[in-house]
Amino acid sequence: MRYRRLGRSDLQVSEIALGSWLTYGVSVERGRAGACVRRAFELGINFIDTANMYGRGAAESLLGELLSAYRREDFVLATKVYFPMSDEDRGLSRAQIFKQVDASLQRLRTDYVDLYQCHRYDQDTPLEETLEALSELVDAGKVRHIGFSRWTPRQIRAAEALTGVKRFVSSQPQYSMLHRRPERRIFPLCERLGIGQIVYSPLAQGVLTGKYAPREAPPGGSRAASRRLGRTSKRFADEKILTAVQELRPIADRLSLSLPQLALAWVLRDPRVSSAIIGATRPEQIDENVGAVGVALDEPTLREVDRVLDRVARR
Repeated sequence: MRYRRLGRSDLQVSEIALGSWLTYGVSVERGRAGACVRRAFELGINFIDTANMYGRGAAESLLGELLSAYRREDFVLATKVYFPMSDEDRGLSRAQIFKQVDASLQRLRTDYVDLYQCHRYDQDTPLEETLEALSELVDAGKVRHIGFSRWTPRQIRAAEALTGVKRFVSSQPQYSMLHRRPERRIFPLCERLGIGQIVYSPLAQGVLTGKYAPREAPPGGSRAASRRLGRTSKRFADEKILTAVQELRPIADRLSLSLPQLALAWVLRDPRVSSAIIGATRPEQIDENVGAVGVALDEPTLREVDRVLDRVARR
């Protein structure tokens, strides 16, 4: 495993992070979840990402149980706040932030989280109120650093312009070979501000694994085959996209990589990316994904990837 500094913080995070959206506490039973967490630690992953709304607290609760077997100082723990936790509880007001962080800490069985992220921007709460509340959490020792997910450049600049509050150290955008939009404005802005990128969906909801073939039904047991989870993969299920992904195979084969390893190595080629979040339902998936660490893609390879994906990548 290799590690990178997260923005202007003092956190050193593994290049591969273990996420828990739609998996732990939701669709993956405890035994397999425990096996995945164990394997992640064995391979040097020190960064665990979750959110209070994943399974309405179920992911945090299961992770709290599983992570209690490890020394707290040996891993970096991140969670998020914003989405509804009940009919009344949602958003980034001071009252909600204080209520939700205490609930998250209780579920996670810890006194603090290393990174507390605004899961989205709250249009109904003054930005000053949100940042002042987050700053109070840092001063109280419940949170070490703060971040955000999927904020616009305008929102990021507005937060940076506030005085007397803590600064964001991380951004969590969707980013992959197929979804490159953050490269245009988010990455350059955050680089200037000392904000690191923790990217999610680096395998494009599993499409970049190559397991979905054009004009064929999704394999049984896959996310796309699930009635409940499949909608998250539909955005990349276009036949042109699936065909282009299959055309990446010769590139991966030439480099002795699997398609997931090629996709993750492509994401990690950018030094502005501090870590790429993966989801895993089996320990073997973690082994394969970690195989992307340290892979350097040369310029001819990157140009070839661009040529294959030029018509289907979102920029």
